[in-house]
Amino acid sequence: MSDSPWWKGVRVSRSIAPLVCLLIGLSLGVSWERRHTPVVVGAPAVSTPRHQGSVLGQGQIPPAGVASDVEFKLFWEVWSSLKSRYYQQPLKDKDLFYGALSGLASGTGDPYTTFFEPQAAEDFDQSIQGSFGGIGAEIGMKKEVIQIVAPLADTPAEKAGLLAGDIIAKINGEETVGMSVDQAVHKIRGERGTSVVLSIYRSAAKKPLFDVSVIRDVIRITSVKSKMLDQGIAYVEITSFNADTGDRLEIAIDKLLRDHPKGFILDLRNDPGGLLDQAQRVAAFWVGDQVVVKERRQGKIFEELRGVGTARLKDIPTIVLVNQGSASASEIVAGALQDYRVAKLVGTKTFGKGSVQELHDLSDGSAIKITIAEWLTPKERTIHKTGLEPDITVEQTPEDYAAKRDPVLDRARGILLGTATSTSDTHTSSTTP
Repeated sequence: MSDSPWWKGVRVSRSIAPLVCLLIGLSLGVSWERRHTPVVVGAPAVSTPRHQGSVLGQGQIPPAGVASDVEFKLFWEVWSSLKSRYYQQPLKDKDLFYGALSGLASGTGDPYTTFFEPQAAEDFDQSIQGSFGGIGAEIGMKKEVIQIVAPLADTPAEKAGLLAGDIIAKINGEETVGMSVDQAVHKIRGERGTSVVLSIYRSAAKKPLFDVSVIRDVIRITSVKSKMLDQGIAYVEITSFNADTGDRLEIAIDKLLRDHPKGFILDLRNDPGGLLDQAQRVAAFWVGDQVVVKERRQGKIFEELRGVGTARLKDIPTIVLVNQGSASASEIVAGALQDYRVAKLVGTKTFGKGSVQELHDLSDGSAIKITIAEWLTPKERTIHKTGLEPDITVEQTPEDYAAKRDPVLDRARGILLGTATSTSDTHTSSTTP
C-alpha cells in the first residue's frame, strides 16, 4: 500500500494511495490500485460505418468476448444523428466522446466504477496526494441516491449542521439524480473561502427539502483522538484511516495503558474509512496477526489479509461505537473485532461499503476507476450494501445531536461499568437517562 492520504479508497499500485481527505468526500473504499493502461483511441467518426460490429478509426476490431448481437455501428448512428439534428450546434466531438465513455462505465450499474475526463482525473489525483478545498464530509451512493456518509469533526460540513444520512438532492441548484458519486464530489469541492449550496432531505427530521450553504476550507484531519473517561474507561476516536493512523493509535494506547483502564471504547462513528493497511494495524491491537479481512473476486476468495501488530488490548473489555457513517475501513475493523468476539458493537447499522476499486490511467490523461473485488469479514460475512448490525442498537437522534447528548457513548460506558443491560440484549434509546 501507499503512504499517501487514504481518502479515496482505492488500491494503488503506483504509489498513490478508499471513500478523501474528506474535503468533501470521495467514493468510499479502503483499497485501490492504480495502473497505467495504454489504449487506442478511435478517431471521431463523421459518418455511419459500413462494417457491422466495427469501430472507425484506429483499433477497429472489437475487444474479444463482445457478444455477436452488439452492433458497434449503432454508436456511430447515434453520433451522426446528434451531430446533424441536435438543436444547439456545434457539438464538440470530445464532449460527445467523453460522454460516451462515462456512459460505458455507468453501464455497469456500480456507482464506484467511474470514468474521469483529463481535468477530473487530475483533480482526483490531487485529492489523494494531499489536502484540497472542500467541506469535510464523505459522501456515497445508497439506494440510488447520494447522501452524506459522515461529516468530519470540526469541519465546515459539521459546523453547517450536516448529518450522516442526509440526502443531497441538489448541488448549487443542480439535481443529483443520475449523478455519480465522483461527479458530485467534483461539484462540491472548490477553492477555499467559496461556498456551495446543498439542498438536503433529512428523513429522520420529517421536514421538507432545505438548503445548507457551506463555506469551503482546506481540511486537515487529526485521525486519532484519545482520553481517559471517568471510572477508568479509556476512549479513542478514529475519524479516518490515514497513513499515520496506526502510529497515532499506538502512541495513544501507550499513554492510556499507563492508567490501567478497566474498559476500552473505540469510536468509529462517522469514520468513512481509508487505507487498508491502517485497518490491518488497528485491528491487530485486538486480534494480533489473525485474518482481518478477505478479498473476494468473481465469487472466489482471492486473498486473506492479516493484522499487523500485537494484540495488546485483547484482554481489556472493549466496545466499538458505529453508525451509518461508519464505512469501508471502519467496517473492516468493526467486523473483525465482532467476528472474533473481542468487542461488542454498539450504535446503529453501518453504511455498507465493502468494495475495492482499481484506478487505470489512460493515454490522453483521462482515467477509469473500476470495482474489482469486495471485502468480507473473517467469517466471510458480506459488508458491501449490507453493512454490519450492532450487537446493541442505540440511536442518536437529530435532537440528541442538537442538545449535545450522546446516548450511544453513555450506553457503552454503562455496559463496561456493569450498570447497563447485558450486551446480549438489543436496546434502542433516543435520550440520555
